[in-house]
Amino acid sequence: MSKLTAISVRTAKPGRHVDGKGLSLFVAPTGGRSWVLRVQVAGRRRDIGLGTADVSSKQERRRDGETEESVPLLEQRLLTLAEAREKAALLRKLAKAGRDPVAERDKERIVRPSFAEAVIKAHAEFKDGWSEKEADAFLASLKEHANPTLGKKRVDHIEASDVAEALKPIWTAKPFMGRKVRRRIAKVLNYARAKKWRSSEAPNEELSILLGKHRTKNTNFPAMPYVDTPAYYQRLGSNNETMGRLALMFVIATAARGGEVRNARWSQIDLKKRLWNRPAEIMKGDVAHSITLNDAALGVLERAEAYRKEGENDPLVFPSAARKVISDMTVLKVLRDAKLPFVPHGFRSSFRDWAAEKVPEIPDPVAEAALAHGVPDKVVAAYKRTTFLEMRRNLLDKWGAYLLTPPAAERAA
Repeated sequence: MSKLTAISVRTAKPGRHVDGKGLSLFVAPTGGRSWVLRVQVAGRRRDIGLGTADVSSKQERRRDGETEESVPLLEQRLLTLAEAREKAALLRKLAKAGRDPVAERDKERIVRPSFAEAVIKAHAEFKDGWSEKEADAFLASLKEHANPTLGKKRVDHIEASDVAEALKPIWTAKPFMGRKVRRRIAKVLNYARAKKWRSSEAPNEELSILLGKHRTKNTNFPAMPYVDTPAYYQRLGSNNETMGRLALMFVIATAARGGEVRNARWSQIDLKKRLWNRPAEIMKGDVAHSITLNDAALGVLERAEAYRKEGENDPLVFPSAARKVISDMTVLKVLRDAKLPFVPHGFRSSFRDWAAEKVPEIPDPVAEAALAHGVPDKVVAAYKRTTFLEMRRNLLDKWGAYLLTPPAAERAA
């Protein structure tokens, strides 16, 4: 039977005052009052602090705008007698269910930031691994396109419908930016989950249903016909060497995206295994991916090695004069100066067309995996993972040999 009353809580003298069912009021010599629950946890008796005793009247709480429903119970640190009893009962139930009531109590005390606050925290966490331009773009795009809708919402309250509402103005009007912002919102929400600010990952399938697909009209990148690519590749290698030309040669030799090449670092290159192990942060789909290095790609790396400086911490493979990530325009300018209508990304299509026509014995999923396109795990499993990598290596080795084939020999073939 409960022994305390609201009046006795206010007037209790220093010492311990038992209410019942493990709940006690402790009054310090200074007059401070706090609630403590004594409970059995895993066969051991533990005293758990519940919070400070609230001795204000209902009228005072209403005047200050406080109600019992203002904050979830386990998060409350200022408790009336009734709230202390309710919180104690909840923690006793958790203990009986075999859960740690202290962990449950503290879990609820985690301060969960708003989305705008989480953006700043995520940016600070990841920016050292990004180029300055990439870090600035991450922050600017979310402030412009996500924060107006999501900024004030707590990260644990954000659902697929909220993200869809934020993306709606740009999803069809600016599809390229829409996809970027979607990935960046997901990165923030997944970061929030890792920090235990939310219980689930960023919405994916539900969001795709709400947003729908982009129209694909006129989205192809101008691509050089694959039959012309070897001659152009060899001309690039014989012209005056610039960082832009070397980067473009590496784009062609690896069939990689321009942004991945521009952000490539020597720590990602495994010359012994002939692999370029690309981390998730430089990949379009935020998924790490390894690409095999053929003789053409290794030749480019050998030339780029001459530009390395001693003492640099994890240097870029293709740095600017200021030792930063070169811009996409630096690589595009190589094609523009030659008055060619193509773009660097188009060489991925050149590779894909060549693979389909010249190496038909290689299954399509292998060529798609070489381009870091999504391939279902069941497809990879069908070929076994080691075989799948070797099949990609075989394909890219053939592409490298094709790029280095003298034009006369190609015509004769």
